[in-house]
Formats: sequence, C-alpha cells, structure tokens
Amino acid sequence: MDQAAHTKAPLKAPADDSIAAPVLAPADLSVILPTFNEAENVPVVLDRLSDTLRGVAWEAIIVDDNSPDGTTAVARKIAETDPRVRVIRRVGRRGLSGACIEGILASSAPFVAVMDADLQHDETLLPRMVMELRAGADLVVASRKVDGGSSGTGLSGIREWGSNIANGLAKKLLNVNLSDPMSGFFMIRREKAEALAPKLSAQGFKILLDIVSSAAGSLKIKELPFTFRERLHGESKLDTLVTLDYFGLLMAKYFGNIVSVRFLMFGLVGASGLLVHLLALRAFLFVGNFEFNLAQTAASFVAMTSNFLLNNQLTYRDRRLRGLDALIGLLTFYAVCSVGVLANVGVANLIYLEPSYWWFAGAAGAIMGAVWNYAASAALTWRKI
Repeated sequence: MDQAAHTKAPLKAPADDSIAAPVLAPADLSVILPTFNEAENVPVVLDRLSDTLRGVAWEAIIVDDNSPDGTTAVARKIAETDPRVRVIRRVGRRGLSGACIEGILASSAPFVAVMDADLQHDETLLPRMVMELRAGADLVVASRKVDGGSSGTGLSGIREWGSNIANGLAKKLLNVNLSDPMSGFFMIRREKAEALAPKLSAQGFKILLDIVSSAAGSLKIKELPFTFRERLHGESKLDTLVTLDYFGLLMAKYFGNIVSVRFLMFGLVGASGLLVHLLALRAFLFVGNFEFNLAQTAASFVAMTSNFLLNNQLTYRDRRLRGLDALIGLLTFYAVCSVGVLANVGVANLIYLEPSYWWFAGAAGAIMGAVWNYAASAALTWRKI
C-alpha cells in the first residue's frame, strides 16, 4: 500500500477561502534513530526507510545528542519537507540508552523500532518485524547469533570476541534468554516499553539488555536473523571504555537496581584507580625512595588524576568536561577529594608498620577515601547545570 493511502482527504476550505494542508494519518511505527555525528548518514538512512516501509504508516524520530557536525540541522532540513521526520535535539545529555528512551517516550505509535543511523542495521527487516508484532510478539530482536544471522564484516575480530563474552555474561548473570542481548536493533510494543521505562537506565549503550532484564521474562520475544553491515560514513562510538559501562549495567541489574549504574561506574573506575595508586606507590617507595607519607600522598594524586580522566570519559560522559572546563574540573576534583586524601593517608599511616605491608596499608587508605569522592565530585565537579 502506498504512503498516500494513509493520508486523509484535505480539510474543507474555511469561509475565508484559505486552504488547509492534508493531515497524515497517525503512524503505526516510530523508528527511533539515536545520533551523534551522523550528518552524512541521516539522509541515506531516511531514504532507505522510505523505500522499505512503503506499506507502513511510519515516522522517524531522530534523537541527536547535540552533534557538532550539524546532524540536527541536516535532519531538520529534511523534516521541513517530510512530515514523517521528527527531530529531538538533546543539550547537556549524552548516551545511546537515554536517547532511545526519550525517543520511545516521544512516540504515540503502537510499535517502536530502535536502530542505528550508521547504516549497519538492515532496514529491510523492519516490515517483517512489524508482522511479528502484529502476530502477537511483544519484542522482535534482530540477532546476529541465530541461524542465518552474522556479524559480517561490521565487527572486528576483537570486538566480536568481546561481544561473545558480554553475551555469555548477560545470560549467566541475568538469565536473559536471548541469543544476542548485545543487539541494538529491535522493535517493541510501545505500551510495553512505556511500562518498563521507569526501570531503565538512561546511561550506557545496551538498551535491549536493560529492557529484557527489567521485564523479567514477561515479554513474548521473537528473534530474526540479520547480517551486521559495515559503517558507510563516520566513526564508531564504541570505544574500549564501553566495556566498563557494560559491566556496570550488568552489576546494577544483578543487584536489583539497588545502586545506580553511575555509582557502579564510579566504583569500577575507582577500582582501576586502586591499581594505579599501588603501582605509583611502589614506584615512589622503591624507585624514588620517598618517605611513606609523601609517597602515599603523591600516589593518591596520581590515582585521582587517573580517576578524573576515566570518570570524565565514561561515568559522566553525558556531562563530559572539555578544554578549560576540564582543567577546572580536575582542580575541583582534587579539591573535593582532599578530605578523602587526608583519611587515606591517615589510615594508611596507622596500618603501615613495616615495608612488607606497604600494599595493605596503601589499599586500606585508598578505600577509606573513596566514599567521600563520589558524593563530592557528583555535586561539584560534574554538577548538572
């Protein structure tokens, strides 16, 4: 059925002879396209959606994280002539999961699909996904792991290996019964997504895993095979730091959302900082021949610097500080953590009785300083403006 069949007849001309524009029928499907620096890909993906969804009343909701490459402007230019295209520009907020949630909640269509705008997801699968939802499924997942599916050349060998490990952990820790919980391409009944929205984390990249684990087995799921394609333009947003983000989501869900994903991210970064602290302490003690109190203090600032950089890139990526703001943020981070450093050094000095226990003393001091750091840095260094 052609898209024109989904339009209503023009409204009757009012008495002043002005002409009202035709009104499009409500969309049956909203395709959520989270974007960041996808200006070149947006026109292509919208053209492909128009071609493949000829029999469906659809709309595209582009949720852009204030891309510096002008993605929002490109999308709005298209929306000026195509009423099926809607644009949400997010300022001061970052992250794929949060963008997907905002897009879903902005939809009124009975079905919502989430897919990347980088052309690595096969849009020709969308009509079949709609059919599966109409047949009774609650969630349809495009899977690389079922028969007929493949990672193709879209994933490097290392990334595919990491994806397989992540899939295995999700299944074991969260009892997620999916062949490919790491997939970012799926379609769901909107009312199901709305009901789960309060349980979902706006942080991170794995919205599907969050949805399925939060649903706790209440969704009727259908998996369809697809082949992951190569990116056409731009660069992948998935860096090695996303691994920590993923583990944070796993732990948050495993412990029943008792603590936030952000807090767990901060804790994982802090754990890496503990290793940095111990390595620096050893260097200051045995290479630099520093007195212990001085070595412990110096190691604390090395670890704080490492923690700031990682937290800025990962834990607070939606509030990431850049340029002069990053330098000011680092100095603020030093300042708010100074109380923690005092506790750190004081406790470590009490425990440090002989050189052979340097590691235990250093670790105890570092842990004691961690509690203050999270609350203070959240309130002052990465405060939400």
